[in-house]
Amino acid sequence: MTSKAVDDPERIARVELACAYRLFAALGWHELIYNHISLRVPGRHDRFLLNPFGMMYREVTASSLVEVDIEGRRIDPSAMPINPAGFVVHAAVHRARADAVCVMHTHTTAGMAVACQRDGLRMLSFPSLFYANRIGYHDFEGITLDTEECTRLAANLGSHNTMILRNHGLLSCGASVADAFAELYHLQRACEVQIAAQSTGAELILPPDAIARKAAAQFDATARHGEQNRLLFSAMRRWMDSIDPSYSL
Repeated sequence: MTSKAVDDPERIARVELACAYRLFAALGWHELIYNHISLRVPGRHDRFLLNPFGMMYREVTASSLVEVDIEGRRIDPSAMPINPAGFVVHAAVHRARADAVCVMHTHTTAGMAVACQRDGLRMLSFPSLFYANRIGYHDFEGITLDTEECTRLAANLGSHNTMILRNHGLLSCGASVADAFAELYHLQRACEVQIAAQSTGAELILPPDAIARKAAAQFDATARHGEQNRLLFSAMRRWMDSIDPSYSL
């Protein structure tokens, strides 16, 4: 990547995305060299930033991110290789949703465990209630290599910012890295608590549907119009800076 000024929009986007990769590594949300977090290049509807294939999340830096088009083709042929098959899910969301600036996808144990359950995410805990009628589901169709699946995946996501890919994992999107991260963090926590609660064997209490819908509406209003997501990601970035600020290189 050519040198860019610190206030250049693409440079800012690259640093935020690299920070997200390092954050996923610290939280244990990585799948070794697989999976992606994608971010639309500022001012370019058809260009995206992606991690190089073969690099672990803890190694990603702002300058190592690869720019690709909507088909997953590298803009700079001399750049490091990418995994175009892994970009299929992201491309489906980016193509269908102009507001999906950032797309995150994980294969966490708790996320996949809930994705394997017939009832999916249950309205059990405080964070799970955020997603009452606010989450999509997409049935497993095999390894996501078929571009025809993109249309069905995008349709199942609809206007939601989160989705459970059945038997597969979790997905979030948002108008910024901060928004997509906040959605995924709360969804991941909801999955962790669900698995923990179910493992006790005790009878579980589900709040009434009306209360679940109220909580979801409250969360949605806060997430869309408040500053919490930005404040959360800023705090997480300070944490990454204290661990290893080299992600910004």
